[in-house]
Amino acid sequence: MDLDPHKAATVVYRGSKGFARDFARFVLRGRVVDLATAVVIGSVGGALITSFVKNIFTPIIGAIFGSHDRFGNLTFTVHHSQIYYGAFLNDTLTFLIVVLAIYLFVITPINSLTTSSLLDDPPDPALRKCPECVADIPKTARRCMFCTQPVEPLEAEILHEN
Repeated sequence: MDLDPHKAATVVYRGSKGFARDFARFVLRGRVVDLATAVVIGSVGGALITSFVKNIFTPIIGAIFGSHDRFGNLTFTVHHSQIYYGAFLNDTLTFLIVVLAIYLFVITPINSLTTSSLLDDPPDPALRKCPECVADIPKTARRCMFCTQPVEPLEAEILHEN
């Protein structure tokens, strides 16, 4: 039996009262579901990166520098207190890799999309650039409204007038 999710949501919403109705209204908004999905994917991705740093990346660094001890277990003692600098370095590397991944796979593509011409409005066909101040002026203008310089009519306007 195929059940349309929109119809199911409508049935749940109409059948609920008071708190349940308000909660259903809150949950059925699209942004809540998107946010919940992002949080779950983010937490799983963070766990994956943490595992990568602790089990692959830092052991390679330890092997390069000649340490066979687990990187997270590295400590030093100050006044009978142990300071776990290895665990701190693991967490720092995890943070840096997460930030780098977000930058490379989220920020950079979004920035390139927002600066690309795909999202720009197409140029208005009724406007042209003033040769003096480069402002947008109507094609039929004979004087720029910004710098007040006389503007030569376009060849298409001259042909159209004849």
